[in-house]
Amino acid sequence: MCEVGHNRALVVFSGQTDLWWLRFLKRDFRHCFVVICSQDRWVVIDPMLHFWEVSIPDVSAEFDLAGWFTGQGLKVVETEIISPVRRCYPPIFLSCVEVVKRILGVHRPFVITPAQLYRYLQKN
Repeated sequence: MCEVGHNRALVVFSGQTDLWWLRFLKRDFRHCFVVICSQDRWVVIDPMLHFWEVSIPDVSAEFDLAGWFTGQGLKVVETEIISPVRRCYPPIFLSCVEVVKRILGVHRPFVITPAQLYRYLQKN
C-alpha cells in the first residue's frame, strides 16, 4: 500500500534482457528498476540503456504492487528511501543499479550488479 508522506520503495529485479553482454550477469538479476510511493501514488522509474521510462500505474494506493510484480516472476525487495550523508560520490558508469542506488540514497560504490544490490538490500 502506498501512503501519503511515506518514503517506501520497491526495487524490482528481472532476468530479461535484449543486450547480449548482460547475459553474463546472474540469472534473474540482469536489470533492476525502482517504484517509489509519492503523494499516494506509485511512480515507476525504469532506467534503461537508451532512455528512462517514468510512469504512474493506474492502480489504487491499496493495490499490492509488490505481489503483482512477484506474480510476474520478478524479484522484489521492499525498502525505504533514505537521506544520505552529503559527500562526493566517485565517478561511475551510469547503470540501472547506479540509478536505483541514488534514488534510494544508497552510497555503496562497490555494489555494481543487480545481484549485489539485491543482496545488499536484503541485508539492510
